[in-house]
Amino acid sequence: MPRNPHLSNVAYSFGPGPLTPAVRMLLYANIGMYVLSFIFPIVDYLGLVPKQVIEAQWLWQPVTYMFLHARNPTHILFNMLILWMFGVELERMWGTKFFVKYYFVTGVGAGLLSVAIALLPFEATRGTYNVNIIGASGALYGLLLAYALYFPDRPILMFLFFPVPAKYFVMILGAIAFITSIEGGGPVAATTHLGGLLVGYIYLKGGRGGGLTAEIKYRYLKWKMNRMRRKFDVYSGGRSEKARWDRNIH
Repeated sequence: MPRNPHLSNVAYSFGPGPLTPAVRMLLYANIGMYVLSFIFPIVDYLGLVPKQVIEAQWLWQPVTYMFLHARNPTHILFNMLILWMFGVELERMWGTKFFVKYYFVTGVGAGLLSVAIALLPFEATRGTYNVNIIGASGALYGLLLAYALYFPDRPILMFLFFPVPAKYFVMILGAIAFITSIEGGGPVAATTHLGGLLVGYIYLKGGRGGGLTAEIKYRYLKWKMNRMRRKFDVYSGGRSEKARWDRNIH
């Protein structure tokens, strides 16, 4: 059927597409730990309790807490939805190695900040010293920040009905998660979420004239070039004989 030239070129779809390797493994790990938590009391040992990290030297907790979730299924469902929606695009752009590094830096960094804040001599923070922190939200807030920085104006269908620029979509999603964490998990979860945002921002913006910043810019330019090659059918071995010169010229 011939294409109607008056139809809009803009199309919307739900989700970022097929799973990427790291996102798939993180989904498996989180879901697997969620199931195990119903069989074994792993939350008591693998959740992040500042007192246990400081006094008992349970130094694995700032890592393992990221793979645990509350028994309420909405907690893990909401977190895994964010991981899929935003993590897939970032992993495609950065590559799996850098994506995994960023995910753990923001997640572990958010956990360590929560421990540090629990040591502050304030009434609001002293109560968090014995609280068990679980959830992937510290790392996920880092992903939300990165997505908003790289794709601020990309339209995303809010509630599957109307398009919203990614920067506002992430703000709304982050606000919802923030309010939910305060209502259900107290100030500790909010501290961990904000820690993920802070660590993510410092990690992405901390370099000057090289190092991390140069790597980010290189990967972004490489991703843009690959998109242009796919759009115009440019391959290292030249164009296919069946490709037309004006195929993608509008």
